[in-house]
Amino acid sequence: MNMNNMEIRQKALALGIRLWQIAEALGVSDFALSRMLRHELPDDEKAKILEIIDRLAKKGGAKNGQC
Repeated sequence: MNMNNMEIRQKALALGIRLWQIAEALGVSDFALSRMLRHELPDDEKAKILEIIDRLAKKGGAKNGQC
């Protein structure tokens, strides 16, 4: 199976960040983020999401009871 945006998905998983957390930081619903990730994102959008993942990981991500 070829899944789009694997870098985003793998980084979020490795750092314990949930997709809903990323969506909240982007100001979109988790449903909208899931739909966005169905197709490969442009590099600038990917970079923005990867930065959000890093920022959330520094705050503690899902490990601080945000599951």
